[in-house]
Amino acid sequence: MNSVASHKFSAQARLAAFLMAGTMLAGPALAQGVQPPVVPAPTVPAPAPEAVPAATTVRSITVTGNQRLEAQTILSYLRLRVGQTYNRATLDQALKDLAATELFKDFQISDDNGALTIQVAENPVINRVILEGNKRLKEDKIRPEIKLAPRQIFTRSKVRADVARIIELYKRQGRFAATVEPKMVSLDQNRVDVVFEINEGPKSKVRQINIIGNEKFSDGDLKDEMATKESGLLTILSSNTSYDPDRLAYDQQKLRLFYLSNGYADFRVISAVAELTSNKQDFIITYVVEEGERYKFGKVDVESELRDFRPETLKTLLPMKEGDWYDAKQVEDTVESLSETAGLFGYAFADINPEFRRDPETRTMDITFNVAESPRTYVERIDVNGNTLTQDKVVRREFRLNEGDAFNSFGVKRTENRINSLGYFQENLEIERKEGSAPDRIILETNVEEKPTGELSLSAGFSSIENFLLQASVRQRNFRGLGQQLQASVNYSSYSKSIELGFTEPYLFDRNISIGGSIYRRDLNSFNFVGNDRRTTFGQVTTGAQVTVGVPLTEYLSAFGRYSLNYDDVTLSRDPADGFYFGGQCDILRAGRYLCDAIGTRTTSLLGFTLAYDDRDNRLRPTRGQSLSISQDFAGLGGSVKYVRTRLSGSKHFNLGSRFILNISAEGGYIYPFGGRPTPTSDKVRLTDRFFLGEPQMRGFDIRGIGPRVIRFTDVDLTDPANPILNADLSNRRNLFDDALGGRAYYQGRVEVDIPLGTGAKELGLRPSVFLDVGSVFSVKRPTLTTLASFKDPTDNLTKFLCRNATTGVQQFATRDLNTDGTPNGNSYTTCPTGFSQLAPFEERFYGDTWMPRVAIGAGVNWNSPFGPFRIDFAYALRKEEGDDTKRFSFNVGTQF
Repeated sequence: MNSVASHKFSAQARLAAFLMAGTMLAGPALAQGVQPPVVPAPTVPAPAPEAVPAATTVRSITVTGNQRLEAQTILSYLRLRVGQTYNRATLDQALKDLAATELFKDFQISDDNGALTIQVAENPVINRVILEGNKRLKEDKIRPEIKLAPRQIFTRSKVRADVARIIELYKRQGRFAATVEPKMVSLDQNRVDVVFEINEGPKSKVRQINIIGNEKFSDGDLKDEMATKESGLLTILSSNTSYDPDRLAYDQQKLRLFYLSNGYADFRVISAVAELTSNKQDFIITYVVEEGERYKFGKVDVESELRDFRPETLKTLLPMKEGDWYDAKQVEDTVESLSETAGLFGYAFADINPEFRRDPETRTMDITFNVAESPRTYVERIDVNGNTLTQDKVVRREFRLNEGDAFNSFGVKRTENRINSLGYFQENLEIERKEGSAPDRIILETNVEEKPTGELSLSAGFSSIENFLLQASVRQRNFRGLGQQLQASVNYSSYSKSIELGFTEPYLFDRNISIGGSIYRRDLNSFNFVGNDRRTTFGQVTTGAQVTVGVPLTEYLSAFGRYSLNYDDVTLSRDPADGFYFGGQCDILRAGRYLCDAIGTRTTSLLGFTLAYDDRDNRLRPTRGQSLSISQDFAGLGGSVKYVRTRLSGSKHFNLGSRFILNISAEGGYIYPFGGRPTPTSDKVRLTDRFFLGEPQMRGFDIRGIGPRVIRFTDVDLTDPANPILNADLSNRRNLFDDALGGRAYYQGRVEVDIPLGTGAKELGLRPSVFLDVGSVFSVKRPTLTTLASFKDPTDNLTKFLCRNATTGVQQFATRDLNTDGTPNGNSYTTCPTGFSQLAPFEERFYGDTWMPRVAIGAGVNWNSPFGPFRIDFAYALRKEEGDDTKRFSFNVGTQF
């Protein structure tokens, strides 16, 4: 038995050495839990001097200690068989075979003169895999990288591999100081919980960027070209301050492009080194560059083998001229432009190669653009892939090319814009061009990634216009995958309520004809302030329906027709505190004649059309192109309202470069009335049909803050009734009765620049802009006003309070107040007879009916917050007219208007 013990010890020693070597290569050691994952090799007595025979025959093989694994399964991993001869090397190999299975935490082979006993201790089964300490990386990002899973056999090698994978994930996030400590918690029935304790550590920032060798451009100029930014207060919102090896390589290309675009054709980056500081929290990046000499363009020529390409004509269109500083970006753009031009003639695979001839002595770069011969191509097939919900025809009907047509690059680009404008798929979709079955055939492949088109929103918010508001809406922009739109919405706020149901079919019977309809009920209230309280003036309840039909006339020109039937009910507030009614009738003294003329019910039968031109690259968020539309609505085919309303609108969008977008828009309108006036003193166009202007269309002014209005002043000093003093101060609007009247005509213009932000701010959904708004609303019949003269007693020509009987409506002037002894109290005329109530003197003034423009400038930002869209604007009115109501700050949360 001494020889058996000797052999057992030898195998254990070699196995321990094998496992130890694996441990040293694997990285972090497995921490101890309740039970260590690997039982150390036992200490055995020193072997006796007897040796194992050189070769012995296996008489029997017995397996002990196995719990889950069958003995025959374990034997299948070994090369030992009953009846074969074996020696020490054979048993050593058997131990290695058992170790290679990674199924056992301990194993040994005992030899009793050919009777072999294999004693094993199985590795435990994993019960759970637990992650602790991960906050920056959620479990759904880590678990797909972990290979350990419940009900698998626990092995140290798998644990070490998973630790390495988790650390690599954190390195990709810029957290190079992250550590992972695995622990094992032993359970009954030979089960374990594996716990990965993660210490994420801080994000490793780029502390400093050093550039060595630059003489022509400053460090700041070169750092501005890089995507990687140094960490600091100015870049606190940017995600580009973390170290990323891929971004480091990208920055080298950016530096090279910058120098090549400025004429330095020999520029190269000699080295780029990123050093991690000792605390693993920051990186210091050092670039060593060689600028070289600056070159100019020499002779620039074009050679073409295409019959449609005349070199003489193309040469005149080249942007670079001999003697200009060399610009590699300009050369690249020229190649792209020539390729697009060739595509217009049907050459999809035009081969355009610029040939460079550098002259170091004169420091010039001669270029010849070689246009090689290629066949005119035709569209062999159009493939649409990736659409699971959207039907093929919804995508194919947006194609401006059909199978069998001559290829045209403009048609492909237009198709990309139209598909992107649908809003059903990923942004910036591109159509791939692949070679067909012959050299003159091309396959257009569209790989789409569908995004959700159904919207269910329940939101509440607060706006500076309407205080509390609630919105609930259901909309499906791609109903049944046919591109149909179905929507239902409910809006509620303190001063507006609406409900609407609508449906639109963009391609009726698979023809390019759109048809849509909606039914709605809208309850809108107009209001002003009395002190700090809002006072509702008039309310308008509109119940109606609309049908719209549209048809394209050309690629960019479309015509739309519509018919709507509305029933309007306009009322004044019956709140006794407002006092608009007296004796069941509208009180002109309290409400004003212009409001009393507006109340009543009416039916509007409206027939209209719109002619629209639109070649913008994206209708949702355009970056270039323009739109123009003219629309007219005719009221009078039945109903009680008769007018013609005309509107014009247009917009132009410019890409200024560096992601700056300039948006210019203008619109205007006029209402021409037919028929007589609703009342002898009113305008022919009813109050509720006129144009209004203010927030949110014109920032810098309050809602309906621009245009004709009647302001009632009630602050009258009657200390001297013979000389009443009116306080006509417009600065404190909340002490005035301010009623906007609107106008028959309006115009409005806007210039706005979208400002790009860093990646961090972009990820937060921030989109700032600066703007200039200009506009006016005007042209209304001057209303009949009530002034202080109405309160002058003709008997003594003194201004007095007017008293009115609450039952009969009889009015008479107040008498002089008396002292307790019955003597008159100075010049105070405020005493009303019994049964009469006092009406305070006031004066109404008419303001704002002028075409002169109002101008406001400001800045704002859109934020797609977790609570819904948020818009904040700060604007300052550069030019206003007397009576206009300005407002510098406005915000809106929870919905957009």
